[in-house]
Amino acid sequence: MGFQQGLSGLSASSKNLEVIGNNIANANTIGAKASRAEFGDMYAAALNGSGAATVGIGVNVQAVVQQFSQGNISSTSNSLDLAINGNGFFEVSNGSQTLYTRNGQFEANKDGFITSNQGLKLVGYPADTNGVILPGAAVPLQLPTGGVAPKVTSNNSIEMNLDSRKAVTLPTGTPQIDFTDAKTFNDASSVTVYDAKGQDVALAYFFQKSATDTWNVYATANGSSVKVDTAGNPLPVTSISYPANGGAPTSPTGAVSISIPSTTNSTGGTTLPITGVALDVTQSTQYGTGFGVTALVQDGFAAGQLSSLSIEKTGIVMATYSNGQSKPAGQIELASFRNPQGLNPVGGNLWSRTSASGDPTVGVPDSGNLGVLQAGALEESNTDLTGELVNMITAQRVYQANAQTIKTQDQVLQTLVNLR
Repeated sequence: MGFQQGLSGLSASSKNLEVIGNNIANANTIGAKASRAEFGDMYAAALNGSGAATVGIGVNVQAVVQQFSQGNISSTSNSLDLAINGNGFFEVSNGSQTLYTRNGQFEANKDGFITSNQGLKLVGYPADTNGVILPGAAVPLQLPTGGVAPKVTSNNSIEMNLDSRKAVTLPTGTPQIDFTDAKTFNDASSVTVYDAKGQDVALAYFFQKSATDTWNVYATANGSSVKVDTAGNPLPVTSISYPANGGAPTSPTGAVSISIPSTTNSTGGTTLPITGVALDVTQSTQYGTGFGVTALVQDGFAAGQLSSLSIEKTGIVMATYSNGQSKPAGQIELASFRNPQGLNPVGGNLWSRTSASGDPTVGVPDSGNLGVLQAGALEESNTDLTGELVNMITAQRVYQANAQTIKTQDQVLQTLVNLR
C-alpha cells in the first residue's frame, strides 16, 4: 500500500516548511544565511531485481544546506559596525574556542576589547606602541585606552620661494635685524614646534636679503632670537645662496642644525630647550615671483588623548588622538573555508569548523580571496522573503497532496475491507 510514500512525503514537506519558516524568521537577522532542504528518493533493495517496474518507497531529507551568498549591505551610524563585502568570516573567541560569524555588530567593552553581542572577542593582529602591526598568531583585539606621549621636534623643512626682485635689506651696524621693524627684513613665516613635554613653541623665521642671490635666515622662539652673539645681538641660523637661475640652493646643500633655548610660551609656561633641530631649506627657490611658503613641516607634537577610531577596508583599526596624530591600533583577521557548507551552525549567528569544512585559511581583508571590510555598515540576511513565501505556498500544497494520497489509500483499503 502507498501509506509509506505518503508518510515520507508528509515528513519531508514538514521539514521543508520548518526550513522555510526558519529562513523567514531570520529575514532581519544581521549576517544570517538562508538554508534549503535537499531531498532524495528512496527505493527498496531487491536481489537481482531488474528495476524495470520499480516503484519508490518515498522521499527523505538528505541535507539542510546553508547558502553563503552575499547579503545586502546597509549603512549605520556605528563606526564599529562592520560588513564583509566578499568572501570570509570574522573570527571571535570565547577564550577556549574560535568561532566564525558574518555578523559585524561589534562594540568595545570596558576593557577596550572589541566584542560581539554575546561578549565574544574579535580576533586580529595587535600593534606596538609605534603603530606597527605585529604579524603572527592572532589574538583578541584590544583598543588603546591611554593617550599618546608627546614628541619633541627634531626636523623642520621649508618649501618656499624667495622673491629675487626684492631689494637688499641688510642694515649697517648692529644689530643687523630688528624683528619689530619690517624694513630690516624682507619676509617672515612661522611654525609651531614642541619641546620634550609637548609644550608649544612659536618658531618664526625671518628672511633678509643680504646680497644678490644670498639671504640670511633668522629665527625667534616665542619672540626671542634663537641665536645671539656675546652682546646679545641676533645672528642668522643659516644663510642661503642661490645660483644665477634661482634654482635649488648652492648652499646649504643639506639640513643645518639649530638649537632653541628655553623660553616663556603664550600660556606663561617655561619651555624646555630643544637642541639639534634639523632645518632643511634645500627645497627653496629664488625666482622672480612673489614670496610664498608652500610647505612648512615639523615632526613634533603635543600629548594627546584618544578621540576616535576608524576601521579601513583592509581591517586596520586606526586610532586618532586629540593632537591630530593617528596610528594603527591593530588589524582584523578574516578566515575562509574551502567548504563553508560544512560549517556547523551553533546559533547566535555563529559557526564552528568541522572536518567537512576543513581548516580555515586566514589572512587580512582585501588579500587573496578574502573580501574587504566596510565600516559603519552591516550585512543583512540573504533571505529572499518573496521567494520564501512562494516556496512556503508550494510546500503547503505538496503537504496537502501527500495527505491526499494517504486519504486515497485509506479509501482503497476501505473498499477492500467492505468486499463481500
